[in-house]
Amino acid sequence: MSIQPADLLQAAIEMRDRAYAPYSNFRVGAALLAKDGRVFLGANIENSSFGATLCAERSAFAAAVSSGVRSFQAIAIAGAPGDKKPDAPCPPCGICRQFMAEFCGPDFPIYLADGNGGVKICRLGELLADAFGSSQMHADK
Repeated sequence: MSIQPADLLQAAIEMRDRAYAPYSNFRVGAALLAKDGRVFLGANIENSSFGATLCAERSAFAAAVSSGVRSFQAIAIAGAPGDKKPDAPCPPCGICRQFMAEFCGPDFPIYLADGNGGVKICRLGELLADAFGSSQMHADK
């Protein structure tokens, strides 16, 4: 059974309940689909030292990479204030876009809950054009 974008979005929406966001009250959930079919979940984790905050997307990637996974198919993201349902797409921040580029190419699909029960589909290359990567560092991964 293949996992559909709607299934990933639902998992991301449910992950918002696990977010720790006492400062912004903006809860984000992410569901990352690995090429082997496993789904890794993440939620944002805020810190009083704001630079130490971990976004939901990086949380999901960290769980996957810590499990030895390095190949990914797609990610779904849902975010909104407090207990409200997402009412608009919540694209990843710049740091998360760069983090994704470490493991994913420009065609990597990003599914965003659109607030109407649907999905907005973006590609990483659209959100992070001309990404800095290993080629600029003359390094092979």
